[in-house]
Amino acid sequence: MDINFYKYQGTGNDFIMIDGRTFSFGPDPIPYIQQLCHRKFGIGADGLILIQSHADHDFEMCYYNADGSQSMCGNGARCAVAFAKFLGIIDQNTTFLAIDGVHTATISGNSVALRMGDVKEVQIVGQDFFANTGSPHHMRFVDKVNEFDVVATGRAIRNDKQRYPEGTNVNFISILSPDTIQVRTYERGVEDETLSCGTGVTACALLYGEQKEKNNVNIQTPGGNLQVSFEKNIDGNFEKIVLTGPADQVFSGTISVDIPSDAINEYN
Repeated sequence: MDINFYKYQGTGNDFIMIDGRTFSFGPDPIPYIQQLCHRKFGIGADGLILIQSHADHDFEMCYYNADGSQSMCGNGARCAVAFAKFLGIIDQNTTFLAIDGVHTATISGNSVALRMGDVKEVQIVGQDFFANTGSPHHMRFVDKVNEFDVVATGRAIRNDKQRYPEGTNVNFISILSPDTIQVRTYERGVEDETLSCGTGVTACALLYGEQKEKNNVNIQTPGGNLQVSFEKNIDGNFEKIVLTGPADQVFSGTISVDIPSDAINEYN
């Protein structure tokens, strides 16, 4: 079967986007997700996103990591908003559903400001830290993140079954200035370093902002720059968290995938 797709990237975090309002991979999408996201034998991407219809919201974002697992993805959500605008589903403001709940966003040009879910706390883990921003994130401050072995160290922490039975994403942080941090991330589900991770930089910004009493943090990633703003309520929880950065369409195309006809749901 031929599938029309669009390739998007948000600060180098790249995604295959498919209009899922009239299409589905069927009950077992994982083999097709893995095939399409493979960088040698498919289109190649960190993840795949289906934009689906929803009765109560503008759309539903169905996100898959490259290995077929599902989670919340901040950069993916920003790209989903840009794709929904391209499809004519939304204009400048939107409310949509993701795996971790309802989100709102605003798009202006190629900049998408995404309201993230509230976060209860940043936990201390030995000499490191942990927060769940829709996906789990381990965080560690290092002196020179550009020179740090993100893949080897990140993979070891990600696969620490005693500490993280279901695995975790792993972020490494260096402080560049009072308002700016640099972050590199090893992503669970991609099983490698990615150029950027939206939920990861959000977790790191909450950690750094709490330590330095700042509510706006600039983040440099290998793929580009992002901004995170937030507030803390009377209970000490993080709320009104907004992740802002670019989301761009790179190219579009058609790819042939061997999907059995009885596995395909057509809604039109």
